[in-house]
Amino acid sequence: MKTLIVGLPRTGTTSLCIATTQLGYKTAHTAYTQQALQQAEVIADTPVFHDFARLAAHFQACQFIYLTRSFDLWLPSIRKLLSRMQARLMTQQGGFNDTIKRCYLETFGHFTAQDLASDDYLISCYQRHQQRVSTFMAKNNLRCLTLALEEERALEQLKSVLPAKPGYQCDIMPRSNINGKVTAWKDHTHPLVIPSTRDGKADKDSQLLNFE
Repeated sequence: MKTLIVGLPRTGTTSLCIATTQLGYKTAHTAYTQQALQQAEVIADTPVFHDFARLAAHFQACQFIYLTRSFDLWLPSIRKLLSRMQARLMTQQGGFNDTIKRCYLETFGHFTAQDLASDDYLISCYQRHQQRVSTFMAKNNLRCLTLALEEERALEQLKSVLPAKPGYQCDIMPRSNINGKVTAWKDHTHPLVIPSTRDGKADKDSQLLNFE
């Protein structure tokens, strides 16, 4: 069983992934190799938020968690992230692999600084993605847990689909990458963390989801 976290970046994907390792699940927060996709029991962020349909078609035995976040919290966070990423997304240099570029640009568009300044632009990206998820789940008669990590019952709801394995325990929902930080996953040294890359290298985008 694969658990695919289909929420957008800055909806709490890192916090959730830290929790799933504490609950005993092999977890990849971003996966840029077939090896990472195959090994992880829980996969979040890139490429899942964009490629969840193709991943579900391959793995078949999947469950889904859609992370939601209030706009007053999500908007300043995603705006800061996309502002940092913009130059590297729009050029051939900068260290971003092709999978990152494809997933972000197809989800958020070839945005400008003016776009990022607009709440309406970012909300439309959020709502378009939300509709994609909703349509996919309805069309395929799939269940999807909708989870807002800021809610008091979030951990209890998570455990309803990912109960703690023997010998593992998580009693408090982690709160990571607060105030725009993005390094919490790198600092999370846990034996169930699945590396996103192979010795720092990603598969080519054309190969990543080609499981044949």
